[in-house]
Amino acid sequence: MTVTIDKKLFIATFGCQMNDRDTEIMAQLLSRSYARTLELAEADAVIVNTCSIRAKAEQKAFSLLGVLRKYKKKKPEMIIAATGCVAQQDGRKMISRMNHIDLVIGPQNIYQLPLLFDKIRKTRKTTVATDISPSFSIPPFLPTMDCGLPHKRFVTIMQGCNNFCTYCIVPYVRGRELSRSQEDIVAEVRHLVSHGVKEITLLGQNVNSYGNDQEESQRTSFAELLCSVAEIRGVERLRFTTSNPKDLSDDLIRCFVDLDNLCSHFHLPVQSGSNSILRRMNRKYTIETYLDKVEKLKEVRPDIALTTDIIVGFPGETDEDFQATMDLLEKVRYHGSFSFIYSSRPPAKSCEFEDTISQEEKKERLAIYQAHQKEITMERNLEYVGQTMEIMVEGESRNAEGQWSGRISTHHIVNFTCAKPLVPGRMLMVHIDEACYNSLRGTLVDG
Repeated sequence: MTVTIDKKLFIATFGCQMNDRDTEIMAQLLSRSYARTLELAEADAVIVNTCSIRAKAEQKAFSLLGVLRKYKKKKPEMIIAATGCVAQQDGRKMISRMNHIDLVIGPQNIYQLPLLFDKIRKTRKTTVATDISPSFSIPPFLPTMDCGLPHKRFVTIMQGCNNFCTYCIVPYVRGRELSRSQEDIVAEVRHLVSHGVKEITLLGQNVNSYGNDQEESQRTSFAELLCSVAEIRGVERLRFTTSNPKDLSDDLIRCFVDLDNLCSHFHLPVQSGSNSILRRMNRKYTIETYLDKVEKLKEVRPDIALTTDIIVGFPGETDEDFQATMDLLEKVRYHGSFSFIYSSRPPAKSCEFEDTISQEEKKERLAIYQAHQKEITMERNLEYVGQTMEIMVEGESRNAEGQWSGRISTHHIVNFTCAKPLVPGRMLMVHIDEACYNSLRGTLVDG
């Protein structure tokens, strides 16, 4: 007997892949009571999954929460929930600022959502659930297949961070590092693969330190976990993100040789090319050790595509410090990078630093960095022209009939033409004909 669900749930997600995965979990937890909708106007409940790592994402989340006030007036029974890092950070302050919000809940508490929603429906009392418990463990969780892409999924292997980089608030809003059990991770991957998923991305704030919080006698390193997942039949592609260079081990580097299904892409955030700035950031590595690991990666996997994160205008950054970042960009020649102007994110330690760099100078430096990165990205993309490469089909283009896109192992998008329907996840060979800044273009050679 099919049960009809009348109530509709709208979720807006801001920020990182961790938030994307949390959104999938929340939707599944509430799926017995609410069906997902993409139309805000028809929603009976709204979740705004917030991010406080970057100011822009936080501003967008608050803007949407403000807009929801008028929806609440029209539909008083609507439940409005704020989740994610801003919710964890602001707690009751968020409700005092926006009294139309019914629920504020931190990332560690999302598994309580069904009970909290039931409580609000019955009592109509505003609720805050932002406790971070030192005894918390990530519960076993097998995802349904009715949300997310059918051929690839994120699998959370840990949450939180112990590094306390001076610009970052993750340890304050997501807590300390907490690894899931290897058994639960492997069970989730097996479950996904049994339902047709072919590409798995292992997810955490710092996946390289996976297992460090476990008892030594029962500890599994990240390299060992990668090997376990790679061995699961049906995992055609394996990726992971994000990594701290200080925890990048030789064993993990070796995985790029030993594991055929480990994709040839590594996102390795450096943040700055200056050792003095790295010390102020509390990154716990030097440019010399970083470059040594980059060289090892290139030695074992010459085709590897490296991407990174850069913060421009960190407090105290001199012209020489910025030039060191530009020198690093030229030396490594990243295939791409996410680059940002520094902004204070309380209660991160850097908020106490004297910031003597003007906003205009920060913008100028960012523009210089991004312009050179764009040149290098185009040059790196041109290296693929003339090669025949395997892609995993992503889907059909919305812009033109018969246009499809897929990704090669290095994570580059390849657009191509195919007159017949294709299934996302299918592996095909494509000859690369043209390089663009954001993608490649190719011709299908089989299928």
